[in-house]
Amino acid sequence: MKTLVTYFSAQQTTAKVAKEFAQKIEADLFEIVPCEPYTKSDINYINPISRCNREQIGGKDVPVATAIDNFDEYDTVYVGFPIWYGQAPRVVHTFAKAYDWTGKTVHLFATSAASGIGKTAEKLSPSLKGAASVDAKLVKSASDI
Repeated sequence: MKTLVTYFSAQQTTAKVAKEFAQKIEADLFEIVPCEPYTKSDINYINPISRCNREQIGGKDVPVATAIDNFDEYDTVYVGFPIWYGQAPRVVHTFAKAYDWTGKTVHLFATSAASGIGKTAEKLSPSLKGAASVDAKLVKSASDI
């Protein structure tokens, strides 16, 4: 079986960590891309009506433009993302709901300038149906994973 590193990155912070980590462990790499890309104003956390805040508070599904054809080949999956409102962005939830996670070991890694990891694993777990295990950690670089 194989290892996959997936990630969503609105400002390229998580992308940098994910790419470096995937190369380090010789894993496949997959970017979670929303159908509608985020603009700088979309991720203005201070503005209560910005897109990211409306999505998080409303618990909305955010359509994903990319898909993994051979997901069943992976037994270990790393999922990286920035922390938004104390959890994974809604696009990550939507991505996760599209796959059968049965028996997979899932390692969540998150980047954040100010927030902690909190209950990220607990909040994303319902979207990772069937996962054998789910853990989460806050990282600043690939060496932290």
